[in-house]
Amino acid sequence: MILEEVMKFKGVVNLKFADTHAHIHFPKFKNDLDDVINRFKESGGKFLLNIGVNIEDSEIAVKYAKRYGFKAAVGIHPHDSKEVPEDFLERLQKMVADVTVAAIGECGLDYYRDLSPRDVQREVFQSQIDLAAALNIPLVVHIRDAYEDAYEILSSSELPNPPGVIHAFSADEEWALKFVKLGFFIGIGGPVTYPKNHKLRDAVRIVGIKNILTETDCPYLPPQRFRGKRNEPSYIKYVLEELSGIFGKDPKEIGEATLKNALEVFRR
Repeated sequence: MILEEVMKFKGVVNLKFADTHAHIHFPKFKNDLDDVINRFKESGGKFLLNIGVNIEDSEIAVKYAKRYGFKAAVGIHPHDSKEVPEDFLERLQKMVADVTVAAIGECGLDYYRDLSPRDVQREVFQSQIDLAAALNIPLVVHIRDAYEDAYEILSSSELPNPPGVIHAFSADEEWALKFVKLGFFIGIGGPVTYPKNHKLRDAVRIVGIKNILTETDCPYLPPQRFRGKRNEPSYIKYVLEELSGIFGKDPKEIGEATLKNALEVFRR
């Protein structure tokens, strides 16, 4: 039934798209992951980046990416910053040696929940930025209620080329343009479909398709029609539908353009 619902997409066929932020190894997928992946591929999914949030989780994320022929990102989420092992940078670097790994992240700052002390978050974030620059591998950056500090750190740091993506972007067009000027792409997922989220749609319109990556953050942040339920990679279609309304372009064209962006950023 889910696949049938996903395939009912205003008659659009032969879509091609990317999910640049997924957590397919999380427990909410343990009972039907093969079905979830099949729906993604059958509905047009061509690229998926599976994201780790700490050392152990990143190792698992890589295993799942390999199993399904996807790419992975390895890193320390700000929530987990206070618990990093002393050798976390060495272990991340070792994981990056695997060609399956296409980014460092998700890393960044989260002042909304403050599950790790802010000074520790900043230190661990800076360390991962420096590692990404040294290895020239893009970043997947998580920012929540911390845009000023995150921007200050990123703008004063050496960055990889391309720098990466600001995941689950939630600020206004001014911030979007500032990060785009640093070279970052803006990660857009389910929240762009929320009826009251005019600020995000305005930011998307300003930065344009050339600076956008599509993502789900599954199992979190589902599009409007699935709010309160588990998100999954095939639901990128509903993000494309919203973007087609914003830009006045065919969803197929937007899917192909954002897929091209993803392959350029995560090109390993």
